Amino acid sequence: MQQTASSFGGQWNLLFASEFALSAAIALGVFGLIGFFCYRYRRRSPFEVPTRPLRRNVFMEGGWIVIPTILALAFFVWGAILYFRMSTPPRDAETIYIVGRQWMWKAQQPNGAWENDELHVPVGQPVRLLMTSEDVIHSFYVPAFRVKEDVLPGRYTQTWFNATTPGRYILECSEYCGVYHSQMRGRVIVMEPKAYAAWLGTAGSESSAAAIGQRLFHDYGCINCHNPDGHGPAPSLVGLYGTEVRLENGQTVTADESYIRQSILDPASQVVYGFRPIMPSFNGKISEEQILDLIAYIKSQKNPEQPPISKTPGTLPNRSDGSP
Repeated sequence: MQQTASSFGGQWNLLFASEFALSAAIALGVFGLIGFFCYRYRRRSPFEVPTRPLRRNVFMEGGWIVIPTILALAFFVWGAILYFRMSTPPRDAETIYIVGRQWMWKAQQPNGAWENDELHVPVGQPVRLLMTSEDVIHSFYVPAFRVKEDVLPGRYTQTWFNATTPGRYILECSEYCGVYHSQMRGRVIVMEPKAYAAWLGTAGSESSAAAIGQRLFHDYGCINCHNPDGHGPAPSLVGLYGTEVRLENGQTVTADESYIRQSILDPASQVVYGFRPIMPSFNGKISEEQILDLIAYIKSQKNPEQPPISKTPGTLPNRSDGSP
């Protein structure tokens, strides 16, 4: 069993060890019975034939069907509970963005600093990783944390962990991604909270990811349409993140990171109800890192007094020539 350094590593180890122990016990029992029966009921003479007809034992047949089924379902439920626990980050998790490309990992810290093939995290703090790829399929794998999640081009995936022991841990790509796949390695550096805060202060970023995204929002002219007061030709983005948005086709979607990314790269596919698709596509014009910065800025726009534009029939805006 490898080193364990995450909050759910012990639970994962217990499940794995229990399945291994049960499988070993069943295998030993089956092979032991095979050996015993081979010896006990061996033919002692070439002319020896059974003296009693074989009888069916309903209870025995039912037992070796029901008992293994119960054991399999028990491990299935146990594994499903652990899987959902490992797949659902807590609300207080700190989000760090991960971009995979041949053949390196890039991580953006909350203060906007990017680091290559390294990921600094504080001990005892849940960390949510929002990940995407710029080229092919990769897989983010930290054996000591029992964390493995595919990183896919064109979409976001997420995983999370809570590191429990300071130290340096191997980060690998566990999905073959090209001729230098074996060299796509890095390390996760777990630090005490004070040391991590000091490191963030010297990480070499002048502003946070949200601040960088704000500059991009103005540089690309997004502010000209997405007016914060909601009177522009496009929906206001204030308070958008995490809400339900009604689309022109009648569907309702949640404004999460994937929705925002899709709206930036292919705005015509998700037109907000009451607006026309006039927003240009930024596909190929901005990098994945810039998209993540824009998402961070949009997520930071919180105003409970002005909910995002999520229209229903009968609540059309004064202007109907905006973009999604």
